[in-house]
Parts: sequence; structure tokens; C-alpha cells
Amino acid sequence: MNSPLWTLDEIVAATGARVGSGFKQATGASIDTRTLEPGDLYFAIKGDVHDGHDFVPAALEKGASGAVVSEEKAAAFSSDKLIIVPDVLDAMRQLGRAARKRTDAKIVAITGSVGKTGTKEAMRLALSRQGATHASVASYNNHWGVPLTLSRMPRETTFGVFEIGMNHAHEILPLTAMVRPHVAVITTIEPVHIEFFPSLWGIADAKGEIFSGIEPGGTAVINRDSPYFERMKAHALASAAGRVISFGENEAADIRAERIIVKPDQSIVEARVFGQPITYRIGTAGRHIALNSLSVLATCHALGADLALVALSFADLKPPVGRGERTMLRMGADEALLIDESYNANPASMRAALANLGAVELSRQARRIAVLGDMKELGEKGPGLHEELAEAIESNKIDLVFAAGPLMQNLVDRLPKAKVVLHAQTSAELVDEVCAAIRPGYAVMVKGSLSMKMALVVKALKERYGASATAHALKG
Repeated sequence: MNSPLWTLDEIVAATGARVGSGFKQATGASIDTRTLEPGDLYFAIKGDVHDGHDFVPAALEKGASGAVVSEEKAAAFSSDKLIIVPDVLDAMRQLGRAARKRTDAKIVAITGSVGKTGTKEAMRLALSRQGATHASVASYNNHWGVPLTLSRMPRETTFGVFEIGMNHAHEILPLTAMVRPHVAVITTIEPVHIEFFPSLWGIADAKGEIFSGIEPGGTAVINRDSPYFERMKAHALASAAGRVISFGENEAADIRAERIIVKPDQSIVEARVFGQPITYRIGTAGRHIALNSLSVLATCHALGADLALVALSFADLKPPVGRGERTMLRMGADEALLIDESYNANPASMRAALANLGAVELSRQARRIAVLGDMKELGEKGPGLHEELAEAIESNKIDLVFAAGPLMQNLVDRLPKAKVVLHAQTSAELVDEVCAAIRPGYAVMVKGSLSMKMALVVKALKERYGASATAHALKG
């Protein structure tokens, strides 16, 4: 039997809850009955669409050790496994704070306009080779994702890695106050969620909030290549941080990439860590991934981890589903490459994805296909930022384009008509045409904001042609 994550006494001490006689202990924590495991403590959170209280019976039937419910809803249930609190989300926050208070782990918090999840996964991989590491699942980086991740942290954890996101100013402040990182990282500043800010300076200030929660004497890790470096550094110096480490290609960076070689399915980095040379291979392609690996080196240096082991770990790094995952589509005796970037999109990540597609080696007859959906939350800058993608499409030798969404009209109008196969309002309208356009040896990349549901195209391609477990470069 698993050791308890939370005992009854610990839960009562942290939340002041009234606990039913049937609850004893919890081995995990969950807010979703679809992924709940037996022994999990189920938090019945009320969201924008669903009220978790509606799923309490299902959670208990699946083996939840108990269900955290609100005072006003408790009378609707007859179970003796209820943990009754005034507010369920606040109770989860309280349990998260208790988890942070009881641990001796070294804690890392990561934010940035792009690259948060990929950097978090690289950090998880690197630190897990050197101690028990707990990290955020998927992109659990908001007002419920961060406290849920904290509440799941085992007491025996050596390293904790937390992703922190925001759409508006002041959203990071309460989250970093809960996490209290020893090292806080900002990957980069880009026009993501720009419709909610007056300028990119505003985004830099909002990301800089992460330093407000840093433990006294902790370390701030900042992208030296960013034009907002000094602005972010000012936030760090105004915090309790005792040190700032910079990373990037800038000659003044503490962790500096001297050479980055991007291959179709991997990247090679030659870097210097405070003047000391280090060379390593990353098991996935992308210049942006290589640059973010420098922030992992900076963080691990600050934590006193073995950098040789960190560098070796990068070879095993694979992109998460929807963020550059590569699979081979079976087409009889031949194959075509599918690059799944469907999870989300913004101008910076879209350009990076197009560059990765352009780096794929093809035979002379093969084609590169980009299937693109609207990038959201760009406000009045949206039309221009979509139009500007035309340059990246041309420079990366993208042959054919499928586009979905009204904002993509701005891109379509800039491209040669022969290059645009189809522009539709939804991703579902692209599915049949994209599937029909694929030929042996082709490479297709799918990307768009999450609300555009570009994963429908990925799913259809995999179902239509099947998918090999491992992707490799297509060479002519």
C-alpha cells in the first residue's frame, strides 16, 4: 500500500475541515474523476463550466479516499467520507501551503510568455536524475493548477518544479507566494495575451511578479537576450533574491550558447557556464528548446546539482504531446512525417514551429505542409501578427498552407495563391483536405491556439494513416 500523502490530522490542521468517520488518509489528490486514482482525495471545485460537486458520487465510486465539499453543498451527500470546508478551492490552497511548509525540497518556479511547459519538463528530467522530483502535470499553472500541484507534493521530495502562468497582471503574485521558490525562472517575453496589456513592458512586469515570492537569498534566472532583461532584473533586485543568473546568446550572459546546431530530430549545444565549456545533445529539435536548456543549466547550477548529469539528461528529452511530438504516418511501404504542435500557439511559438518544419530534410519531390489555426488573445495587434507569419513561411520553404479561423485571412492574403490550399473557419473543415494532400515523404506540421481545436487534424491523420512509435528524419 502507498504511504499516505495526507493523514486525517494533517488535513484538519491545514484546513480546519469537518471530516466524516469514513475518511482515514489520502495517497493522492485530484479534481478530475476521469483521471482519479483509488486513494485520491477529490476536490469538488466549481469551475467556469462544471461544478465538481456534481461528480462527487462518481469520485467516491472510483475509490476516492474522500471528497472535499463546501458547507452549502454537503447536505446533498450521505457519504461518511466527506471533508467539509467553507470553500473547496481555498481548502486546496491551504493544503498546498501546508505541503510547501513541511517539505525540505529545493523549489523551482518557471514562467514566461513561451517555453514554460517544455522548460519545466526539461527541468523535471534533469533533476529527477539527482533526487526525488515532483513537478506540475501538463500545463497546470493557474489559480487551481498550482495549489493542486503543491497539494500533491510528497513530503520526501528533493526537488519541486512548478510552472506558473498568467493572462492578466497580478495573477502570478498569489501563486509565487504559495510556491516560495528558491530559484525563479523567466524564459522570455513575447506578445502572448497582449490584448490584456497596454504593451510588452506590461507583460514583462507581470512576469517579473514571480520574483516577489522568492525565498530570501534565492536565485533569479533571466533571459539575457530579451530586450526586457533590465526590466525583469529590476524586479529581481527588488525582491529577496540574493543572486541573478542570466542565460542566452548575448556575450554578457552567465550561461551562454556559443553554437547551436539544429538537426531534424535533435539539437547540439556548445555553451559556457560561467566561462567553463560544456557540449551536449538534446533529443528534440528546436533552437528555442536549445536556448531554454540554458535556463535549466542556470537553475541546476544555482541548486548545486551535477551539471555533467544535467547535460547528459538532455539527450533523453522528448517533446510533450501537442508541443512538437513527431510521428511517422504509414503510407503503404512509405511514410510521411507529422509534427504535432497543436496544443497552443502564439507568434513566437508559431515562428519556432515553422522553423522546425523548415529544418526537416526532404527529397526533391516532397513538400512541407503547414496547417495553421488562429492565434488568440492578441487584441488589436492580431491581424498584423498573423500577416507577419508570411515571412516565416517563405524563409522556411513551406510549400503548402492550410489555414483555419478568421484571423488567418490576414496571412492568406499575403501568401501566393498557389501556396494556399484551403482557408476555412474551423479546423474540422480542414480535416478531409489535409488528409488527402499528404503523400509519401511529405512533412506536415499542425499548430494553432487551443480553442481552434487543431488536434482534430492530428487525430484524423493518425487514424487515417496509423502512426509509427518513433519519428525519424525524411531524407532524399
